[in-house]
Amino acid sequence: MALAACSSALAQDLVQKGAYLVRAGGCVACHTAKDGAPLAGGHALKTPFGTFYSPNITPDPETGIGEWSDDDFVRALHEGVAPDGARYFPVFPYTSYTKMSREDALAIKAYLFSLEPVSQVRREHDVGFPFSWRFLQRGWRLLNFDEGRFEPDPAREASWNRGAYLVEALAHCSECHTPRNVMGGLDGDMYLAGTPDGPEGQLAPNITPHETGIGDWSRNDLVTLMKTAMLPDFDSVQGTMEEAIEDGLKYLSDEDLAAIADYIMSVRPIENEVRAAR
Repeated sequence: MALAACSSALAQDLVQKGAYLVRAGGCVACHTAKDGAPLAGGHALKTPFGTFYSPNITPDPETGIGEWSDDDFVRALHEGVAPDGARYFPVFPYTSYTKMSREDALAIKAYLFSLEPVSQVRREHDVGFPFSWRFLQRGWRLLNFDEGRFEPDPAREASWNRGAYLVEALAHCSECHTPRNVMGGLDGDMYLAGTPDGPEGQLAPNITPHETGIGDWSRNDLVTLMKTAMLPDFDSVQGTMEEAIEDGLKYLSDEDLAAIADYIMSVRPIENEVRAAR
């Protein structure tokens, strides 16, 4: 009985950890359609390459991920490959999730598998030729994808490394705030420097500590934004960033938010006065 109780407690702890990581990873906003069941997919994301619809990640065995093994789930996050071998389009941010630890990936899976299954067939992407051809992802990956887990910097404090891990892997901030090349790959030389062509065609601002970014912000300004969606000038963010906060970032601990802020304040300042496309 004691062993069973201990096992049950450990399983519950894993589910709770996974629930937290799902928030950190932005899963709720991306995998929940407007007025739809949580995490059942169908959320539309407009990009310069077409409109993509998120899949159902509830444990429904027919339309969700209920038949996925641990290795299936980890492979999807680390390699961007589905159980049937298909390559995911990089609108699914496996290019960042590849840095996630296997332990965290399996905690997320434990939480997702604790949910009520929802039967909802995935909506087909509205993507034109040639971007709709999945086999082209093989070439794209050779040029734009580096698989590998996050490596802490031994010269930095644990809190800084925690912030780096959250920003680079789980929260995948660069996927929205870093400009992309003509093939849709991230421009590493402009890391977090913003782009007018963010998700849904929205401006994603420069969040490097340059004067054209957040150079005049304090750490507390950044933490307040992630908790409340309130900017230092008392305006509030809108669109996909508001969703990222309301469905994810605001649920993180004060320690994790501070770690994120410390890391972002430490990245290389980049001059980039991002303006909305006209």
